[in-house]
Amino acid sequence: MALRAVPALTESRYFVFGHGYSAGHFVATLDPKSVEGVTVRTRDKASHLAAHGLKPFVFDGEHPTDGIASALYRATHLLISVPPGHEAPAGAHVGGANARPGDPVLRWYENEIAHGSPNLQWIGYLSTVGVYGDHDGGWVDETAEVRPVSARSRERVAAEDAWQKAAATRGVPLAILRLSGIYGPGRNGFVNLASGTARRLVKPGQVFNRIHVDDIAGALQLLAERRLGGIFNVTDDEPAPPQDVIAYAADIADIAAPPETPFDTAVLSPMARSFYGENKRVSNARLKAAGYVFRYPTYREGLAGLTADADRARAAAGLPVPQA
Repeated sequence: MALRAVPALTESRYFVFGHGYSAGHFVATLDPKSVEGVTVRTRDKASHLAAHGLKPFVFDGEHPTDGIASALYRATHLLISVPPGHEAPAGAHVGGANARPGDPVLRWYENEIAHGSPNLQWIGYLSTVGVYGDHDGGWVDETAEVRPVSARSRERVAAEDAWQKAAATRGVPLAILRLSGIYGPGRNGFVNLASGTARRLVKPGQVFNRIHVDDIAGALQLLAERRLGGIFNVTDDEPAPPQDVIAYAADIADIAAPPETPFDTAVLSPMARSFYGENKRVSNARLKAAGYVFRYPTYREGLAGLTADADRARAAAGLPVPQA
């Protein structure tokens, strides 16, 4: 792909579609003045972000939003963190006549991105290692065949292809970040232990990779600043059985781990069961070769750093919480 010359700008200007858990942690590392805008799905969240100096736009994927096209015109960096297809706000009716497949950003702003946005220098797209599907526990890297099993993973593959075409038309690098299971503050085994929802399902040979949200933010920072394109697995060093991770969290919190439950006898939702139908070990060698050094290379370092959530798990179990 022939890339257009990078404009002589001294300051990066970011626009983020989808200010969720992962993208929100990345945005928190930026100077709010460098953020041209972020999208959210509710007015309440927009009000909260505006109070913290950001410029939020309410975008549901079903309609264009006033002001986004102008913000895209000024942006040098574009981050996409919204799923393909229709996803309504929590509590709203999902599906129906208004539901449409495909990437919601390209649905409304492909022309502005592919043919406009004169300052654009880099696009980042947050995807998932789910696009690889099942590889029977074998190692996969970015050259591996994609074998999407679920509908959501097939939609991701289609969205990746669509963004590659848009970036090629515009002539800017596109970084596709394929993320493993995301954890971090407020979203981890300690939280599940505290709420009583932690389970230790045992399926022989099953492993998953994980990624701390701070490493997602760090990888984005490196790729965006260096304007690197390509596909990158953003995942930790150690694919591990999920029951081991819960046991390790329980050990840190000094509370009893839930008993092991055979996978075959467990009652699971279809979505939860589908996750266990994909077994692979995901390599992060390409991201390391690009210069990224992981802050939390395995779940052990990641969980050890989540002291506030560990304390809440201890408190929920009726144990004393260490004083700082």
